[in-house]
Amino acid sequence: MKKTAGIILLVGSLVAALAVAVATASTGRVGGVASTAAPAAETASCGKTMAIGVAAPITGAASSIGVQQLHWAQFAVSKWNKSGARPKFKIVQGDTQLPNVAEAIKVAKTFASDKRVWVVAGPAGSQEVQDSFASYKAAGLAFISGSATRTSLTDGSRKGYFFRVVPNDDVQGPTVGKYINGTLKAKHVYIIDDQETYSQGLATTVSAYLKARGVTVDRDSISQQASDFSSAIAKIPGDVQVVYIPWQLSAQAQAFGQQLKAAGKSAKLFGSDGLFDPSTFKIAGSYDSFFPVDTKAKDVVAYAKAHGGNADFFGAPTAAAAGVAMLAVQKACADGKITRAEVRKNVATTTITKSKSILGLTVHFTANGDLKGGAFGVYQIQTNGSYKRIG
Repeated sequence: MKKTAGIILLVGSLVAALAVAVATASTGRVGGVASTAAPAAETASCGKTMAIGVAAPITGAASSIGVQQLHWAQFAVSKWNKSGARPKFKIVQGDTQLPNVAEAIKVAKTFASDKRVWVVAGPAGSQEVQDSFASYKAAGLAFISGSATRTSLTDGSRKGYFFRVVPNDDVQGPTVGKYINGTLKAKHVYIIDDQETYSQGLATTVSAYLKARGVTVDRDSISQQASDFSSAIAKIPGDVQVVYIPWQLSAQAQAFGQQLKAAGKSAKLFGSDGLFDPSTFKIAGSYDSFFPVDTKAKDVVAYAKAHGGNADFFGAPTAAAAGVAMLAVQKACADGKITRAEVRKNVATTTITKSKSILGLTVHFTANGDLKGGAFGVYQIQTNGSYKRIG
């Protein structure tokens, strides 16, 4: 769940099929209040304004990242609409309330039965993708995540339905391992997962990488509901140089880091993309691996200006997902008619060139839905709480 210039924020997906459904609402939220719309018609007429679904943890423990994702999707849609491109788009919100997977499933089912929704940007978490996939597939919906990185999500079992605009953990894990082993020269590493799909997968990948290079690795596990880490911290040997925590909840990581220091432990913390949250995770000297994002892109600068100086980098790939979605719907509507199957096919073949990509690289997919190419960067938290790229 953690460079090139210019960008026309990717455009791409989701449509509101029946004109009746399109006229009903400009923005709706599901997850808290569920829609009762019947399943989308197999073939429908395209309207002047179409809807895209955005599934993100807008409220709850992970809202600090979910709100970023929603805001970036809104930014992408607004940019598309101002450009004069047709059709125009609106967003139907789905609040997944990560780590409450039951809510993610509820959102998927609601989108599945909503006549307006033809493609979805999201959800955020790997476990959400894993557990809600059946609902998306049953409804024939393509869904594109801007942050779910677990490698097994694109093992072929979700081919043609699930896509992601960030590299997977087979890329992130070795990036983390190489930095810990090669740059930090750590000989003893302690890895703690948070018992969720994303965290366990990354923990295993990094552990295997380090062990293969002779690094001593100890493992532990905590719950996402934990707030007192004294017993876990007490188990960390004094010679441990790095504690790797690939968690999803930045507030939990902040509390852990504070308690680690209070206990007199000198080990450095190392998180991954799920903890890339400068507003909450601020333990100076800590490290974090993160998605490819062109932090100097024109649209990143424009977004930050419109949001009080906060670029909200974690949410940026969701703008790319929304862009792919809108392009797929636009292509499907070229003849005035649309089906979910046609949109899925279009998502699979959509390409956003590097010069127009907020990610600083070309956006296109492998046959199984992975982003082609791309790499993770390593950042260090500075004394003022800012994140500086160092690797």
